[in-house]
Amino acid sequence: MKKKYIVRLTDSEREVCESVVKKLSGTSQKVRRAQILLKADASGPQWTDAQIADAYSCRTKTVENIRQRFVELGFDETLNRKKSSTAGAKKLLDGSQEAKVIAMRLGPPPEGYGKWPLRLLARKVVELEILTTISHETVRQTLKKIAGIQNEVRSIGSSRQKPMPSSWRTWKTCSKPTKTLRCIAAGCLHG
Repeated sequence: MKKKYIVRLTDSEREVCESVVKKLSGTSQKVRRAQILLKADASGPQWTDAQIADAYSCRTKTVENIRQRFVELGFDETLNRKKSSTAGAKKLLDGSQEAKVIAMRLGPPPEGYGKWPLRLLARKVVELEILTTISHETVRQTLKKIAGIQNEVRSIGSSRQKPMPSSWRTWKTCSKPTKTLRCIAAGCLHG
């Protein structure tokens, strides 16, 4: 199969890759990328993608992606793999909007409610034009950040069972009812 992206390392790039591999400097991913670039080099051993993938325990698609990144973005970008500027979710609420949501939550709940339901709170935020749209999950995450409200937010919709008393195991495992009190006093589990 003819390769679409051909890796041609300069002497200085080859030296950098060899240095990274020899000294194991950087992350394991960086070392693996340096190894793959060395083996994929057109003026080097010219291994196939399948051979490289087998040798370094990765997929052939990984090798193809590294070749493509090298041709399109260059050596430094390929080897060091800088994080994308668009990675991660954009923050939906700024500080003042968060403060308004928290203040509303701490205020009195609407009539007929013991406390603010998350969905109703989200609707109220949109009604008051604090935001144009917001989900109840975003409201929950915002409230969860605040230590004073955190326990209340956890309890919303929580169906976690309460732990059994510590003596439960002793009561359950004692086989003779006459010895039960002695088992508990002695701390044994089997009677």
